[in-house]
Amino acid sequence: MADVLPYKPRTGEIPTDPGVYRFRDADGRVLYVGKAKNLRQRLSNYFAPLRTLHERTRRMVTTAASVEWTVVPTDVDSLQLEYMWIKEFDPPFNVRYRDDKSYPFMAVTLGDEAPRVIVTRNRKIPGARYFGPYPKVWAVHETIDLMIKAFPIRTCSDASYKRAMQTGRPCFPGQIGKCGGPCSMTVTIEEHRAMVDDFVAFMAGGDERFTRELRKRMLAASAAMDYEAAAKFRDKLSAIEAVLGKSALVLAADEDADLFGIAEDELAAAVQHFVIRGGRVRGVRALTIEKEIDISSADLVDQVLQRAYGDAQDVPRRILVPTLPDDAAELEQWLRERRGKKVEIAVAQRGQRADLMRTATINAQQALIRHKTRRTSDYVARTQALTDLQEALGISEAPLRIECFDISHLGGTNVVASMVVFEDGLPRKDQYRSFNIAETTDDTDSMYQVLTRRLAYLDKPDETEVIDPTTDEIVGEDVGEATVKRRPRFAYPPQLLLVDGGQPQVEAAARALRDSGHTEIAVCGIAKRLEEIWLPGDDFPVILPRTSEALYLLQRLRDEAHRFAITHQRKRRKNDITTVLAEVPGLGSSRIKLLLKHFGSVTALRAAAPGEIEEVQGIGPVLAQNIHTHLATR
Repeated sequence: MADVLPYKPRTGEIPTDPGVYRFRDADGRVLYVGKAKNLRQRLSNYFAPLRTLHERTRRMVTTAASVEWTVVPTDVDSLQLEYMWIKEFDPPFNVRYRDDKSYPFMAVTLGDEAPRVIVTRNRKIPGARYFGPYPKVWAVHETIDLMIKAFPIRTCSDASYKRAMQTGRPCFPGQIGKCGGPCSMTVTIEEHRAMVDDFVAFMAGGDERFTRELRKRMLAASAAMDYEAAAKFRDKLSAIEAVLGKSALVLAADEDADLFGIAEDELAAAVQHFVIRGGRVRGVRALTIEKEIDISSADLVDQVLQRAYGDAQDVPRRILVPTLPDDAAELEQWLRERRGKKVEIAVAQRGQRADLMRTATINAQQALIRHKTRRTSDYVARTQALTDLQEALGISEAPLRIECFDISHLGGTNVVASMVVFEDGLPRKDQYRSFNIAETTDDTDSMYQVLTRRLAYLDKPDETEVIDPTTDEIVGEDVGEATVKRRPRFAYPPQLLLVDGGQPQVEAAARALRDSGHTEIAVCGIAKRLEEIWLPGDDFPVILPRTSEALYLLQRLRDEAHRFAITHQRKRRKNDITTVLAEVPGLGSSRIKLLLKHFGSVTALRAAAPGEIEEVQGIGPVLAQNIHTHLATR
């Protein structure tokens, strides 16, 4: 492969102005759209020596046949043009949104003579005011049912409303008391419009002035012994409080904001968008993003905000994000033009905002895990993953049993390893194993030791077990047909060994296979930084497509092995800590728990004076001095 792209423009040809650029393939299809404050500086990154580029960026620039750019007056203009071109061309190498479902909204048709409240997925109703999105349709209907008890506005269809106004007979919701529109003959169009304004004001901010006003009217009616009116005010008050109780106050009562929690890995990202109005979460929207080329967290936030507000009608005063985009000032100006007022983009760093950001991020992490594991529930997807893996690695059969190994340590101490097993693309947690490594020089040596120990089980002879068919228990004597031969589960040979790491770890694994005499087992490694697949003896990695089922399977294996190794290591460290304290005479398990709860760690306990240790319940002066002396000598 040539190190210089044939279509690379001369440096002097590229302007230093802000603008938007497009990479096209030989057929003229737009592959990627990007913006830059300085076109020359940005494009020079793509035309650096190919060996220095991220693997997926390299694939994009080598697929392209030309690049073109458009200079614009300001950075805000480049932001607008980039959004328009991404929407128009849908470039395959830009981030791909997997938000394949439309969310239900509550809409108030303010453009109608007698506005009504409806549930809809259509965001283009002229003059409508939208609230949401809601995760489920039933959640919208439940909110509307509660709201119309306090603000009885129209809910019937336009046809029913027109027929009722012509005939003078109320619509069916009006007859049963669930619609207070003009067709019910109880209010005028002007009075109904006032109720609609109150409905919108309440939903927009959860204004608790309605609660105070209704409570004041209820008490006044009760004092005047107008108990029928007081009961109506009471019912409306209960309805409003029920709506407020559905969404807890998460920020200040006057806070209108959108908050974006993001979780990402090298190939995908999940976004949780919390819509906060009047300090309460009024809607939640989730989407998943697939990344084709290398993109920073700041650029990802930039793309998410463009997507969220490109055609939005409701832009809040404040937008909270986990990472500030590089062009935050330009984005604020772009959003200000849409809102008509100032918009602030900020990072949630402390207090209630930080707490809510953590909640959104946890939801995003769980959504990302669901996105990555959803395919494993599909038999066709699992079969495709194993077939793709067989072809990509060039092995003779599909790897129905895959074992993945990961090494974990803490600064070179407490070195442990994990082995997770997937059969037919599904985890077999009953066959997971953990390894302790007493002495090692580095990760490759650890990998060699662990695989050598694991492969030794393949050479053990079959074991005969006698099973009682009535109880499925092992018995001590032959019971005729109950005798069966079973190999220990640990002795089943895998078709593929996967190691967490790059070329050095793979070579160590291959050496263990050769030394054990099991070269019939295939081996590969997955390097996390670029998600490259390494084979022994190869100078270059195998790059699986971003949407490959095989890549998702290997990722899940690697992540599961890492999780299992970390869990085992933490358990070992906890046991080590308990062992150190258990060596102190007179210190039992109950007092050890109290000490660790009080000080938080052995490090803090070691730094404490005997007098401070005495403050713990059940620790006297002599025992405190013994603890202090023992830890000081360890």
